[in-house]
Amino acid sequence: MTHDMTTGSPMRLIVMFTIPLLIGNVFQQLYSMADTVIVGRTIGVQALAAVGATGPLCFLVLGFFFGFSSGVTVVTAQRFGAKDARGVRRSIAMATMLCAAISAAATIGSVILTGPLLRLMNTPEDIFDGSYAYLVVIFIGIGATVFYNLISGIIRALGDSRTPLIFLIIASILNIALDFIFILWFGMGVAGAAWATVISQLASGVWCLRFARRKYSQFQLKRQDWRFDWNFAWEHLRIALPMAFQFSITAIGVIVMQTVLNTFGSTAVAAFTAAAKIDQLAVQPGFSIGIAIATYAAQNYGAGLYRRIREGVNKCSLLSTVFAILMGAAVIVFCPQFTRLFVGDGHPEVIPLVRTYMLTNGSCYVILGLLFVYRNALQGIGRAFVPMMAGASELVVRTVAAPVLGGAIGYVGVCLSNPLAWIGATIPLAIAYFWVIRRLTGRCIG
Repeated sequence: MTHDMTTGSPMRLIVMFTIPLLIGNVFQQLYSMADTVIVGRTIGVQALAAVGATGPLCFLVLGFFFGFSSGVTVVTAQRFGAKDARGVRRSIAMATMLCAAISAAATIGSVILTGPLLRLMNTPEDIFDGSYAYLVVIFIGIGATVFYNLISGIIRALGDSRTPLIFLIIASILNIALDFIFILWFGMGVAGAAWATVISQLASGVWCLRFARRKYSQFQLKRQDWRFDWNFAWEHLRIALPMAFQFSITAIGVIVMQTVLNTFGSTAVAAFTAAAKIDQLAVQPGFSIGIAIATYAAQNYGAGLYRRIREGVNKCSLLSTVFAILMGAAVIVFCPQFTRLFVGDGHPEVIPLVRTYMLTNGSCYVILGLLFVYRNALQGIGRAFVPMMAGASELVVRTVAAPVLGGAIGYVGVCLSNPLAWIGATIPLAIAYFWVIRRLTGRCIG
């Protein structure tokens, strides 16, 4: 069912909204990890490195669409908070049209540029073919990724974080099954892992939409809801484009980091890949809290309840800090056990490299958690420009730190570029959030 987040205990609402999000995000990371684990354990370390080398380019393209689909649904959440039923339906239709148009164009461009971009990143020759095969399939499936992200984003905008979870769990199981079928039975290699991911996301999106059309009246769109209005489109684009570019700008910094990393060889790439997968799973509590505060802030902004936004953000900051400390300690202490999931016992040279990554990154999860909270709060109230510029700050710091520190102190320097980038982004986000919320609460109605 839909949930109105403008009334009731902010902490309870946010926690109850976050729990399904966290479970869903963990499952999403698990089926992403399943690709990596199955590839690393069944094909080999080089194949693991081939998949890992695609990460920054996947982040560049798919991150853009995650930001875009999240941005257009901010308007949906604001209209829902304002109790504007027709506005919600029109927002769903507009979001669908905008996502369809931009994903169609991007699919063609991404597939064409895959090879040149991998060359530009100094991808090692021994993993180039595998990286290329994996990326082309992922980019062919951009439409499936956007479709799922949009439908689940709309449902979350209505205050329901449980329904997307159900279908994501089903898709996760399907993805793992298809991994084994495509890789082990059909011998499709890393391309098989990519096809498993694309098919699973498409299935999840279709199932989610069919269920939502039966469950929510907001999905019963009328002919007039599909009328294109440039002013209404701009209301969505002015939030969605900065959010999309914020992810892509951040991704460019990650590409620079990956380019430097590639010069250390495929073993370092494989270690960084395994560490990054562990890292992505560990930061899901903070990431999920961030998504929750975005929906919470958007609904309350639509209702004009600005002090309530501030109360929610304060409590989320505390909750995020607690989780960051716990997860940071866990990845540092159990680093060897996590690493062996990816490479088995036959590659002990990988473990010290993964430990270096976890020490430098896990010790700074508190900063990353605050980054998620402030960035999503600003985006939820429609202030998407500052988060985009914070992404630019991340880009500058990573672009400078990765080659400079990598050249000076090697692999550990590349690892340090992540927490330094988080600091570079969190500072402007915190300043902007406190400035905006102070102005809003000075004229608020609740």
